[in-house]
Amino acid sequence: MDRDHLSHSPAPTRTALARVGAALCRLVAGLACAWIAWCTAIGPLMRADAGLAAFRWTNGVAFVAMFVVCFGIVWLLVRSAHRAAYSATCTTASLRGAADSTAHLSDSAHHTSTPAAHLPGRTIALPPRAARFFAAAGRLTVRATRNWRRIWLVLAIGWLWIPTTLLVAYGADILSQTREFAWAWNQWTGLEQPYIGFFSFVPMDIYPTAHYMWSTDPTYLTDQHNIVLTVIYGASAALSRYLTGSNDAGFVVLAALQWLFAGFCCASAANRFFNLPWIPRTASAPRTHPDYAHPEHLRTATPIDFAHPERGPRIHTLTARTPAPAGPLARALVLLLFLCCPLVTFSTISLTKSPLFAFAFTWWFGLMYELYMTHRNAPAHPQRTRPVTIAALVVSCVVMLVSAKYAWYILMIQVVLLLLADRRRWRLYLLTLLLPTVLVHGAITLLIGSGAIIGGDPIESRGAQLQMIARVAQRNPGAIPESAARKLAPIFNIDQMAQAYRSEDADPVKSSGIQSKKVSYRWRSVTAEDMKQFNAAWLEIVRADPQTAFDALFAKSYGYFDVFDPPYVPMSYYVDNDYVQQSNTWIKHYNHDWRGGVAHVVRQWSRIPVLGWVTHGNFYVTLTLLIGAAELALRRWRALSWHMPLLLLMGVMITAPANNFERHMLPIAFVFGFLCITFARDNRGGSWVHGPARGTARPLPRA
Repeated sequence: MDRDHLSHSPAPTRTALARVGAALCRLVAGLACAWIAWCTAIGPLMRADAGLAAFRWTNGVAFVAMFVVCFGIVWLLVRSAHRAAYSATCTTASLRGAADSTAHLSDSAHHTSTPAAHLPGRTIALPPRAARFFAAAGRLTVRATRNWRRIWLVLAIGWLWIPTTLLVAYGADILSQTREFAWAWNQWTGLEQPYIGFFSFVPMDIYPTAHYMWSTDPTYLTDQHNIVLTVIYGASAALSRYLTGSNDAGFVVLAALQWLFAGFCCASAANRFFNLPWIPRTASAPRTHPDYAHPEHLRTATPIDFAHPERGPRIHTLTARTPAPAGPLARALVLLLFLCCPLVTFSTISLTKSPLFAFAFTWWFGLMYELYMTHRNAPAHPQRTRPVTIAALVVSCVVMLVSAKYAWYILMIQVVLLLLADRRRWRLYLLTLLLPTVLVHGAITLLIGSGAIIGGDPIESRGAQLQMIARVAQRNPGAIPESAARKLAPIFNIDQMAQAYRSEDADPVKSSGIQSKKVSYRWRSVTAEDMKQFNAAWLEIVRADPQTAFDALFAKSYGYFDVFDPPYVPMSYYVDNDYVQQSNTWIKHYNHDWRGGVAHVVRQWSRIPVLGWVTHGNFYVTLTLLIGAAELALRRWRALSWHMPLLLLMGVMITAPANNFERHMLPIAFVFGFLCITFARDNRGGSWVHGPARGTARPLPRA
């Protein structure tokens, strides 16, 4: 009796732990839905600049309604995953039964209805002409997207109007980078220029960068927008001025090169999600038959050609976890997003760091999916990684690192997660992810430490704290404790801080801009010792007036998760602003009215309820968070480990200086379609890949 009790005691324990784990996963998924609902509910208050004190029952109703909608979407995603796994198992059984009765099926065609009835999905009867049209369109779509070259060609044709009619799009950042390089070039050629001075104003004062960070020897290059990108942009503009007398030609060439790079990155990623190119083209795994949905957990089978039963069984057989390529509809929707969404089209020629990072991230995301699928298809014996994939991983990581400084945080965290999820390929991840990160980030750190360049001011990453302090200073200055005021006095002019405060943007508070700006941040006189008191002062102010402080926090971050909130700075801004339309030599004369008309049409489209959401970055951010919640509820840990960069990018948005700034959401918007394909593909084989879950079908034994 005791021995039997001891032998069976671990099973209830494991079951209880599994139930607790499942409950925690559902709780976290529910919290994600609650966060989206909260941001949507307080949206009207924040847009009216009223704060949480104005929260009324109507906002509570909006919270409940949005939570029900979000939770319902997650429930439907989880439900569809369970149904897909069950349908895949039924299909496997029916295919095996069909293989055993091949002789009977070949005698009469009407017997094919028996196994066909078990196939997942329902057949929709279409008129013959419509059926032929859709079949031809599907074949054309598949042929046009069969490899990355064809996809690149489709994108190039669809995007051709952008560089030819708009030429280039940019804002203030590239002008600051160009100015930095010009001053550095003048210094290298021996031209005397002002440097540190209380009344002087040099490029490093525009952001600004605190003088205590400047090196003793004059240098005008900073890592504010990443030094590598600053040198490339600045050198291109300098060469353009030498050859043509203005920056314009250099900017146009840079935009054209980015346009080509964008097409390649999107085509490369799409090829991996559409065509599964890492699966060998063999008789046992044909990858050019997108209409035949192979059950991913089927080990071996001899399927019947149900359309032509007289032909008998097919020659090829299915291998373990051989997923079907994407269907024509999925391909068409993803291409439609790339070709028509202004987030993508305007980004192809926008010379700011975020679009470049987003396209490189899209490329990298596709490469990581290849690693995910090769591990998934053979967990015990993963396939050997292709040399071209290894080289592409290194290059994509380097481009991300030189375009956005926060890339190294994302890559470092991802390395840790990948080592936990895929330990067999630890050398690959150390070589392709960790080593480039250490070399690039280490080299820049070494340049900063040696005084060759000036590091970016850490005040840039304190946007949330600045907004909280500034709102309290503006709305309730009497709540600021005297000790906190003394600690802040060497860093900020609190009166100017209150005047400069804007709920949606922290840049005025940190004195970013031209020389006529308000001096809220005392960048000229602040010291490193003074900055050590900043966190303590911030905590005192938050404790003194937490409601006003959290009003500021939500006001600068809610828009990223509220689909009803219009973008603070849309991507159309870079197409039609004073820098492009007025402050240049000849670009402003090229299709001036057309440029304004294109931006106007996009702005009008974005204002249309529901239909305009597809042009907003927060629409894709919100749906991505809900898909992540569904993956968590399904306990797809390996898929979550590969998708963690998307959640980290959401953290970057919350800490960004501005609210609902669309260029920060570009990476998530670009890969959203691929994320949907991944989720649907995992549904068909999720139970075998990620472990059994409640309500899912178990894999069949080897035939």
